[in-house]
Amino acid sequence: MDTAEQILAQLDDAAREYQFADPEHPYAYAIDARMHVFRDDARWALLVELVGYNPRAGNVVDVVHAYGNCLTRGRSGYENDDFLTRIDNMDEIEDIDNPEYLRTDGGPIQIRGRRITVDAAAGDSLEDVFRLLVPDHRDLLLADELELRRRIPAELVRLLVLEEWWHRRPERHDELPSETETFRQLAVVLATGDVTAYRPSKAPNTHWSNWPESGSL
Repeated sequence: MDTAEQILAQLDDAAREYQFADPEHPYAYAIDARMHVFRDDARWALLVELVGYNPRAGNVVDVVHAYGNCLTRGRSGYENDDFLTRIDNMDEIEDIDNPEYLRTDGGPIQIRGRRITVDAAAGDSLEDVFRLLVPDHRDLLLADELELRRRIPAELVRLLVLEEWWHRRPERHDELPSETETFRQLAVVLATGDVTAYRPSKAPNTHWSNWPESGSL
């Protein structure tokens, strides 16, 4: 099993290569997040999901960031197949004459075959509309088990699921995972299997409202 220092080194390397999860990514308006911690006696994996509305992609996308010493394919971070689009009927929702805004006759939002009505009006910005899906329908936006385990061994045991956490200081885009309490503690959990090593002292900040610069480009 890797040491906590080796685990943090992998996360830091990913951050230096712009492959670490960033709730304030300039291409996507932050909507939601979830983190999964997996390990056994020899293997570890950390999966970070960031859901955002990406106007360039023309959809809401859940990006599954994968790190670990047992990835079944690909490198640490994310690949093209890790971008999971969620909205089935964007053509019914987005105003063709006013992109990134709800169209006049915008009907229910369809996600994985389910049509969901939200309390929104024509002309509302789509990032605000899609944020209304949380919390009642967040599991439709986040990964299911098949999607989540695409790049890790199917039998790897999950120790923790974090629905929120303190990620980094929003004003510090250059802050490495090893410089944050959250990921230092999680590295110990991954290295030892001791879930009590995760004892956060900071209030969670993964809510979208904490990342005002997300989607700014």
